[in-house]
Amino acid sequence: MFERFTKDARSAVTSAQKVAIDAHSAQIDSRHLLVALAEEDGPARSALTGSGLDVTELVRQARANITAGDALDPDALAAVGIDLDEVTRRTEATFGEGALARAGRIVRGRRKHVPFTRDAKKSLELALREAIRLGSREIDGGHILLGLTRAESPARSILSEAGADVEQVRRLAEGENAAV
Repeated sequence: MFERFTKDARSAVTSAQKVAIDAHSAQIDSRHLLVALAEEDGPARSALTGSGLDVTELVRQARANITAGDALDPDALAAVGIDLDEVTRRTEATFGEGALARAGRIVRGRRKHVPFTRDAKKSLELALREAIRLGSREIDGGHILLGLTRAESPARSILSEAGADVEQVRRLAEGENAAV
């Protein structure tokens, strides 16, 4: 299927992997794809901006959603006898300020492949179906956006929470692909 991806679609998938690595995510889900599409020029970003969305705010909200729940919970750790502040203090005394954060970036930053979740795979499959439905031989970023919005997914939820009229986004993405 990836041989049918245009340059912007391939770039979106690569960028989604970078978004996942930067967020220390174990997998790429539809939210990572949405961030990648929104940050790069192409038919998907055009559809998002054309619908009246503030794409910068959408990206901020999506990134916040991705990282929500990733932070260590001091109360949960305290319940099992771990004082997070003390662990941080001792680690920084031995290895320098920010040592724990650096260690997380280094270990996770070395991974070259981050697997896709079921919803991301389904969104990419739906992108192929959207391209076929629209009579396109290639899959571009607009088709990926259509795939993200075709079924319930975390990306579709983020779009709705950001105030997007998802059906309008779909119409605009289809319009971007009408000439393809």
